[in-house]
Formats: sequence, C-alpha cells, structure tokens
Amino acid sequence: MNFDRIDLKILDILQRDATVPVARIADQVGLSQTPCWKRIQKHEEAGVIRARVALLDADALGLSLTAFVMVEAVEHTAEWRAGFLAAVDALEPVRDVYRLAGNYDFLLRVVVPDMPAFDRFYEDLTSTVRLRSVNSTFALERVKASTRLPLSMITATN
Repeated sequence: MNFDRIDLKILDILQRDATVPVARIADQVGLSQTPCWKRIQKHEEAGVIRARVALLDADALGLSLTAFVMVEAVEHTAEWRAGFLAAVDALEPVRDVYRLAGNYDFLLRVVVPDMPAFDRFYEDLTSTVRLRSVNSTFALERVKASTRLPLSMITATN
C-alpha cells in the first residue's frame, strides 16, 4: 500500500492518541473533515489501523512481572505448530508471540502478577504442548516501551 505525507501524518497522530477528534486531525494535516475521515476509514478497512484501544499500566494493575520465554519446538511440522499456537492463544498471560530464526523457534512475552503466577503459567504451557526446551528471562525494569511505529522510515508517495 502506498502512503502520501498526509496519510503518514494522520496515522502518526492516531498512533499517538486515537481519541483526537477528526476535526482536529483534519486541521493538523490540512484537509477538511470528510476527506480526512475517508482516509481514516480506508486505513481501517485495509487493516493498517487494526484497533483503537486504551493502553493500561500493568504496574498500576498489579501485573508487574514480565517474562520473555524462548521456546524450542520438539518438531517442525504444521500439526505441532498449530497445536502450539492454539495452546499459547489459550494462555491469557501470553501477550505477544514471535516466530524466530536462530536457536529458539518462538519468543513469548508473558505478563503476570508475580512468580507464583508465572509458575502456574509455566506448568500450563508445558503440560499442554510438547516442547524441546524452554528458557525464561525476567525483566527487572521496563526502560522504554512504545506502541508507535517508526513512520519516518516509510517513504511517502507524492
């Protein structure tokens, strides 16, 4: 999909704060409301804008333990992968799943309140799906986190 500078500006505004009224976005990008709204709708329909959400503070909610769990598959078949992905999808503490190249096959970001909760998660994971190995690393502190994508790296058309 091609994006002109106005598209990129609209997307940047929305990824900073999805509650900004369309009228203010339109003013900031130099459009009237209707064309601006049509561009936003186009990006939603295309899946560029996946959702508009509230970002919650995990620590304020008592979800202060983040673990990164590296998983090595016991086999590399479509059936095993489907079973693994279904298993991790059913585990609520799993926030992100990445398929990797290298020594491990998957990386999971897991958020739980404390170590006993992580232990329950670990038991659920390892009793649900066969794994060759699991290696967990625990975050001591989140130094930087962003949900914003680096839109300046996209070359605008026009």
